[in-house]
Amino acid sequence: MLHVSRLCAAHGAVQAVRDVDIDVSPGSLVALIGSNGAGKTTTLNSIAGLHRPASGSVTVGGRDITGWNCHKVVRAGVALVAEGRRIAPPLSVTENLDLAAYSGRTGKRELREQRDQVFELFPRLAERRDQLAASMSGGEQQMLAFGRALMTRPDVLLLDEPSMGLAPSIVDVMFETIATLHSTGATILLVEQNAELALAVSDRVHVMQRGRIIASGEPDEVRESTEVMAALFG
Repeated sequence: MLHVSRLCAAHGAVQAVRDVDIDVSPGSLVALIGSNGAGKTTTLNSIAGLHRPASGSVTVGGRDITGWNCHKVVRAGVALVAEGRRIAPPLSVTENLDLAAYSGRTGKRELREQRDQVFELFPRLAERRDQLAASMSGGEQQMLAFGRALMTRPDVLLLDEPSMGLAPSIVDVMFETIATLHSTGATILLVEQNAELALAVSDRVHVMQRGRIIASGEPDEVRESTEVMAALFG
């Protein structure tokens, strides 16, 4: 479904991502873990069209989307729940969700059904459907960012640090939702600094350090690697 080959990306003179290869097959959940500054977010942003890669390729369903802007990437079936949420604070919950649906992949007839599915996943959003996003808690805003991505009916869902800055009870809700989506066949690439959370839900894990993937394997293989654990936790 998603194939990333020899991806390189830079921030000015600093090379942040070096020759990264990632494959996410349909219905799988692949995690990209590593310490802060490892290049995880830059990798996701390069896939999602928020950062132009220096070289390499990104394909979705066999379609080359390398270097496309984010609007075209969404229409190609890739949705990003970005770090920092990036919701529209002056709009209500419903307006935020409906705005996302006009990406070109969701027709008017499907909008209500898709919104109801989001409200089923996140009952708290249903309770606050008319509330302005600006007045919501950080956890509720994260739920809204997640729901907004789902409104585009993505073929591939990219999640960037969904646990960051959230209370433990909200983190539990977010990862229960991720597990639910995975169980229903969603294709997910998850970036998460909390390695234990990522290992608990993923099918396959890539460990990133200083812009490179230094190890890959199933969660149990990663847990059993002393070298990898040392790189992650010191």
